[in-house]
Amino acid sequence: MLTEEVIKKVLAAAAGNGATAELFVEDRRSTALRMDDSRVEDVASGVDIGAGVRVVSGDRASYAYTNVLTLEALLDTARAARAGLGRGGEQAAVDLRRAGSPVKHPVRLPPENIGADDKAAALRAADDAARATGAEVRQVVASYSDVRQKILIASSDGLLAEDDRTRVRFAVQVVAARDGDIATGFDAPGHSGGYELLEKFPAAEVGSKAAAKAVRMLEARPSPAGQFPVVLAPGSGGVLIHEACGHGLEADALVKHASVYADRRGERFGSDSVTIVDDGADLGAWGSVGVDDEGTPAQRTVLFDRGVLVGHLSDLRSARQIGHPPTGNGRRQSYAYLPIVRMTNTYLLPGPDDPDAILESVERGVYAATFAGGEVNPATGNFVFGMAEAYMIENGAITHPIKGATLIGNGPEVLGAIDAVAADFDRKEGVCGKDGQAAPVTNGMSTVLLARMTVGGTEA
Repeated sequence: MLTEEVIKKVLAAAAGNGATAELFVEDRRSTALRMDDSRVEDVASGVDIGAGVRVVSGDRASYAYTNVLTLEALLDTARAARAGLGRGGEQAAVDLRRAGSPVKHPVRLPPENIGADDKAAALRAADDAARATGAEVRQVVASYSDVRQKILIASSDGLLAEDDRTRVRFAVQVVAARDGDIATGFDAPGHSGGYELLEKFPAAEVGSKAAAKAVRMLEARPSPAGQFPVVLAPGSGGVLIHEACGHGLEADALVKHASVYADRRGERFGSDSVTIVDDGADLGAWGSVGVDDEGTPAQRTVLFDRGVLVGHLSDLRSARQIGHPPTGNGRRQSYAYLPIVRMTNTYLLPGPDDPDAILESVERGVYAATFAGGEVNPATGNFVFGMAEAYMIENGAITHPIKGATLIGNGPEVLGAIDAVAADFDRKEGVCGKDGQAAPVTNGMSTVLLARMTVGGTEA
């Protein structure tokens, strides 16, 4: 992406007088198609190339970026970043040591080799399958996106790392209506890999699945309110772990004591069935990388080991502040942003229990199939999440769908409420927002029983 000679000159111009410098270079090429009302409304492709320079001195940092990769523009950017800290002088060029990526995510069918007609045909297949579900289906929005992102990271302490990332996602949202009632369904598989995603998740199946959810939810009755056992569905239930536990273990919150988990390493929060990891090296997962956006190799980090808090997530800066090696969780939306601590693929690992037995153990409770929006306060752990798709459990069986259900609780208390963890592990892909930046993440878990949780509802 740049010659080593250019990289050394840029780093030398940025660093000096005790400050260190980092260069991040990005080449992003993307394609997106969207179908609405059975017509392909948007077809877009783009190229975004640029670089950012960060200069660090102690706890202070300055950042500048450019979308022009000429030597002159890069040197101007480096000097601007250095000036932001008021540091004068330049340092001698460093010897760069190339760091290899321990994980390579395979791409069998490069998306750039697949024509727009084939991608549009997949959208039509999803649209046709969704509408075939029934006359209640009123709107289908299907979208396809792929991105290939090549990055280079170099620093004045001699690091040189590169990564080549390809991601593909296919999403369908369906609106169904009957007798004045409206409901929605959504499904959106994705992975780190190529167009072969649509072999594992055929477009028609994605469309049918989203439509079936929407039509089922037309039968929803108002949710009851009160204390209930809650069963979390495999895969999608993992967003609860992501929000209620994961964000509180990002080290930028821990060092500020803005997390309910600060200074509690070694404390037991759950049973032996509760092991939670963040795994940026999970082969082919949507949130995976080879190296993070600071050049640290991706890895699996254990956060809770059999119920005991043992780990956290960090980037380079927070790792220095917290006094532990970085975990490879420095991520940025693009070259125009500073890296911040982010989750990648966050999983509650499979347990020993049978999912059918978990359901059969519940006399009256709530089955949370899909969560919608919500909010969590990392400082207290308190959260409120809406359920986009939920059902009553009665006498050990899932019965009718319910609407207007919310889950109210506290992160540490949720871990303590986990009474059973099944072996039917699944993953769901999403996009996490933090500090104005978006990042692809995966949430994963098996069927889980929460012994008792507060459910908000609208039942009269």
